[in-house]
Amino acid sequence: MSSELLIAVIAGLGGMLGWGVADFFAKKTIDELGDVMTLAWAGVFGTAVFLVAVAYQGVVSGQAPTIPQDPTTWLTLAFLGALQGAVYIFVYRGFAKGKVGLLSPLFASFSGIVALVSIVFLGEPTSILRILALGVTFAGVIILNADLSAISSLRFRFTKIGGFTDVAIGTILAAIWTILWERFVSGTDWLVYAFYMFAFMTIAVFLFAGFQRLSFFVSRRGLWIFLAAIGVSETVAYIAISLGYGVTSLVSVVSILSASFSLPTIILAHIFLKERTTRTQSIGTLITIAGVVLLAVV
Repeated sequence: MSSELLIAVIAGLGGMLGWGVADFFAKKTIDELGDVMTLAWAGVFGTAVFLVAVAYQGVVSGQAPTIPQDPTTWLTLAFLGALQGAVYIFVYRGFAKGKVGLLSPLFASFSGIVALVSIVFLGEPTSILRILALGVTFAGVIILNADLSAISSLRFRFTKIGGFTDVAIGTILAAIWTILWERFVSGTDWLVYAFYMFAFMTIAVFLFAGFQRLSFFVSRRGLWIFLAAIGVSETVAYIAISLGYGVTSLVSVVSILSASFSLPTIILAHIFLKERTTRTQSIGTLITIAGVVLLAVV
């Protein structure tokens, strides 16, 4: 395995682990606090963790963090932060309207769109074997998120599925964000730029919550622990994928691996919440792991 591929695989797995753990802890807060305020308060903790990471990098490198001097860079960071916030809001709203087992595979498909665009149109270096490994991993991700019983009983058009439009918009926005973020952060001070973007995302979510007149009040003190855990996990994910996009050209590897975040969520829910793992999830897990192994050897 080349050093570039190794970094991309580690970055993708870091994104998978970070978002997967965040989703697990979100199970503890969304029912009480709501998805938007969970995202907003978790973003506060995540921004604080990002700040510590940036400060630590500055101490180790002996250099001050990069501060963009031109308005265009700041506007781009603000736009990308708001765009990522919009992804969360559309997807969460769609999930609240419909069956997650039908909608989750749709959202997971954003990584396939990114991989296709990167390889076909943006000139990402690849090989037949790597495409095969990515295809296996992507298939595992889709199966992992699918509820086959719900899909098999479907008797109406996809556009009539509750939440389909919201999740479809979120999926397209997620693909656009990923491609734009990779193009923007590549070759830059990716950690500092990820910090700025994440902070802007958190601000955008709070503004949206205020516009919707949502309550900022956290009803139970114990929820703060889970919000902090979500924020830390989200930060790990964004640091990981920004590393992959910032120092490698293997966009497809990072995006597809990070999109398999359902895997750690399912495993943690099975271990700690005693949730039963379905046969579909088990098959998807095995296929996803097989794809990761293939990526490691091609």
